[in-house]
Amino acid sequence: MKVTIGGSLKLAFRPWVEGLEHIPADGPAILASNHLSFSDSFFLPAVLDRKVTFIAKAEYFNTPGIKGRLTAAFFKGVGQLPVDRSGARGAGEAAIKSGIEVLERGELFGIYPEGTRSPDGRLYRGKPGGLARVALAAGAPVVPVAMIDTEKIQPPGQVMPKLMRPGIRIGKPLDFSRYQGMEHDRFVLRAVTDEVMYEIMKLSGQEYVDMYATAMKRQLAEAAKAEKAAKGDKATKGDKATKGDKAAKDDKAAKAGKDRAGT
Repeated sequence: MKVTIGGSLKLAFRPWVEGLEHIPADGPAILASNHLSFSDSFFLPAVLDRKVTFIAKAEYFNTPGIKGRLTAAFFKGVGQLPVDRSGARGAGEAAIKSGIEVLERGELFGIYPEGTRSPDGRLYRGKPGGLARVALAAGAPVVPVAMIDTEKIQPPGQVMPKLMRPGIRIGKPLDFSRYQGMEHDRFVLRAVTDEVMYEIMKLSGQEYVDMYATAMKRQLAEAAKAEKAAKGDKATKGDKATKGDKAAKDDKAAKAGKDRAGT
């Protein structure tokens, strides 16, 4: 990826980077980033000398057809880990186990604490189950990362990216060794996650929303569905009104014809 796609990305988009010195030269570390675009998982590894392993949804690995096989080959080739998201608890445990294994090998593990892409460019509440548990179980430092303007390059649903410069800000590593062995305490997990999200917010300059991005996506989907239904009702009422007006005109014309005939 670094030789082919990584080099092409840097040449075409010229991403700017701040804080590269905060990435450890060796040893395990967690890169916790905001998530604005599908391209985040490409731009961040492209600007680093070390390999970064992210978790990827299992659909990228088991989609049928030629396109599916090519996609699976690509994600396997760049070392991404498939995680089945069909069962929330099972998926979470698989993600945690995968992350710990990567860190035990002394590598970099990339994770998006929000759990999904931001629907509107704002920063949403981090999910404590993955990031905090992996960090405490592995004892690895957490490096906060902020992706800048990647949502403008490739908004959700857009295939062809727009040529513009994205940015990447990397913060100082956070040490949570004081919570070692407390990875099953939900209050500790929330405290660790909130601290990381606060650092990401400072780096990104995003507006923070104290709710999960998945909940916001559901709200937006329901609002869009309701709006579509309202437009459908309005159109139906309009059709009925038009038909009613036409019927009234026809009745009036028929009556006028009868009157003329009587005369």
